[in-house]
Amino acid sequence: MSNKEGGFKLIGLVMIFSLLIALLWDQISWLKDSIHAILNPTAGFLLEWNLTLGMLIIVLVISFLTTIVQKYATDQKALKELKKEQKILKEEMDKVKNHPEKYLALQKKQMAEMPETFKRTMTLSSRAMVYTAVPFILFFRWFNDYFTATGNPVFLGFMGWFVFYLITTLIFSGIIKKYMDVV
Repeated sequence: MSNKEGGFKLIGLVMIFSLLIALLWDQISWLKDSIHAILNPTAGFLLEWNLTLGMLIIVLVISFLTTIVQKYATDQKALKELKKEQKILKEEMDKVKNHPEKYLALQKKQMAEMPETFKRTMTLSSRAMVYTAVPFILFFRWFNDYFTATGNPVFLGFMGWFVFYLITTLIFSGIIKKYMDVV
């Protein structure tokens, strides 16, 4: 195990901690008040300045910071190797798609390797998740409080904040990951 691999136990503990924060948000007033004190004058200012552009800037910053964590907290070399192996197997399957017996054998090989590949990918990626899970929960709880207090505004005429966040995160993260060569 490399020094950039996490573990399922650690990620489980962080996820339980994150879940507790999310569930007890309203009961842990010092935490809620602290997060509001930090984010209201920063992210809240951007949203008040211009809802859509402010949200785009916030999402861009979150996507950038998350990508940096992924790049330096994970074993990018091992993740790229796993991706390369999967690509090679897919290419082999594409070559023999007109030969059912060969295709079936490769598909069987792929299915047999899938649990181990998934476990390895999760192990390699979990360290980054450990660093980002709690901040994400805190930000999402703040977003929920902020947008509930402002009457749940609509983005681009038809999207709630969560859908807008999700779509723009996928777009920004994809671009940033490609630019920074992050798997």
